[in-house]
Amino acid sequence: MSIYKPKSRAHLKLVVNNPIPESKQEWKLRRPKNEDVRSREYLRPDEVERLIEAAKSVGRYPGRDGLLMLMMYRHGLRVSEAIALRWSDVDWDTAHIYIKRLKRGNPSNQQIDGKELRLLRSLKREAKDKSPWMFMSERGSPLTDDAVRKIISRAGEIAGFDFPIHPHMLRHSCGYYLASRGYDTRLIQDYLGHKNIQHTVKYTQLAPGRFDGLWD
Repeated sequence: MSIYKPKSRAHLKLVVNNPIPESKQEWKLRRPKNEDVRSREYLRPDEVERLIEAAKSVGRYPGRDGLLMLMMYRHGLRVSEAIALRWSDVDWDTAHIYIKRLKRGNPSNQQIDGKELRLLRSLKREAKDKSPWMFMSERGSPLTDDAVRKIISRAGEIAGFDFPIHPHMLRHSCGYYLASRGYDTRLIQDYLGHKNIQHTVKYTQLAPGRFDGLWD
């Protein structure tokens, strides 16, 4: 009785047309530095208003989009913090909103001014369902991070900015505005929820008027 023995394949060699490079860095797209894309990472108050008005001029939900940007600016919200807002975070009686910070940031209760409060009431009335989430998509689910980025980027294009706009610029704009008003660095730190004050100092360093009068 003969037993078939397969031939050894030790002589065979795997041939790969596109070998994987030794360095994984070759596979990564190089992300341009912020300073190479835009001259600054914040907007002035008039530019924020211009951005909001642009958002309200396009899209199917101008009220939602305009309020979203206003709140991100007024409360220094990250995208993830904005889309996580719930109606239960609003204290309608005292006109305050509970801001829960991410990245181990400190939470706070912040005042809602009259304009913002009216817009919030209007958005709540227009809500089609009883969802706990504040900013909803047309499918009835909370807005995604990507959706917010597209809304703000598109608004920047409509507004005619000569540099690309991204959501985090609204948080930076909040910090720079508060610094320009001369508020204490510790207060700004608490308002933005920074754990480390070094993240706040960058706003006060560029505050307009900081060096005014040095040569009088």
